[in-house]
Amino acid sequence: MKPKDDVGIKGYAGYVPKYRIAPKEVGDVWGKDGELMGRSLRINSKSVPSPDEDVVTISTQAAKWAMERAEIDSDEIDAIYVGSESHPYAVKPTATIVAASLAASPNLTAADYEFACKAGTAAFQTCMGLVSSGMIENGMAIGADTSQGAPGDALEFSAAAGGAAYLIGSENILARFNYTCSYTTDTPDFWRREGEKYPQHGGRFTGKPAYFKHITNCTNKLLKETGKEPGDYDYAVFHQPNGKFPMKAAKKMGFSKEQIEPGLLVTRIGNTYSGAVPLGLAATLDQAEPGDKILVTSYGSGAGSDSFDIVVTDNIEKVKEQSVPKIEEVISKEEFISYAKYAKFREKIHDGGA
Repeated sequence: MKPKDDVGIKGYAGYVPKYRIAPKEVGDVWGKDGELMGRSLRINSKSVPSPDEDVVTISTQAAKWAMERAEIDSDEIDAIYVGSESHPYAVKPTATIVAASLAASPNLTAADYEFACKAGTAAFQTCMGLVSSGMIENGMAIGADTSQGAPGDALEFSAAAGGAAYLIGSENILARFNYTCSYTTDTPDFWRREGEKYPQHGGRFTGKPAYFKHITNCTNKLLKETGKEPGDYDYAVFHQPNGKFPMKAAKKMGFSKEQIEPGLLVTRIGNTYSGAVPLGLAATLDQAEPGDKILVTSYGSGAGSDSFDIVVTDNIEKVKEQSVPKIEEVISKEEFISYAKYAKFREKIHDGGA
């Protein structure tokens, strides 16, 4: 899938809550070796949303900064798509609330997307298609989550919060989308039924037949169709449920540690689900130079992957002069909390009443 004309990123930004909790703090409560779990997952801490933070607030802040970076007004946005698996409402779109928060014109199309951790990149592709077809001029694609993990479950050591927003258009772009492709199967490695508070997962099943199969097949499909090799890229960003999986996948496909480290944020903020790849790409763009080539592959349980071939334009230079906070600045604001406060923030304590 190749866009007809120049379609790319006009503005981008990310937001991550300042609160953090360390694996040891989680493990001590449940009689588990949290430090060992942290080393196994290669996660030193994870982000935690405060009681007044959710996908709406995360998306809105990221979108405001993305608009500032793109130097456009809210009434110039023609579409807003929010990808997440933790939308505040089961029936009530997040996208409309974000649009209202941005004071966007009601003359736009908006929707929520769900595809586990790749819902944000599905929004990328939708905006790319609408811009390429000429149906819209500017589309906002957002990937954000306040992910859940049951008390004491392995997910509780990694499930984090954060997200990033991308203004996609065809003029004054910072980076151009050259190509995109997807790989999708029915692989039930992770799920949560309606009404259930916490998701379930297939343990080790989430690795080889799920994450690695989709990441490698989708990436290799893009390489084959573009005629490129891993060494042709300056950077690569893969979905990061932990710090181990993307490193292993990169090595298997021939990408170096140096190519993926700039966008590997999971060790410091945990797995932000739909926000993981958008945040990793944003961190990469923060330090990219004109002409740099970036390969991106997301992954969402259920299961599927989206891959993108991106080249940075000369316009990226203006990012260095802007006041919009870079991802490093955002995630460096840390305040560690106890498990008690974490449990209160995430509403893990219930009175048991009717």
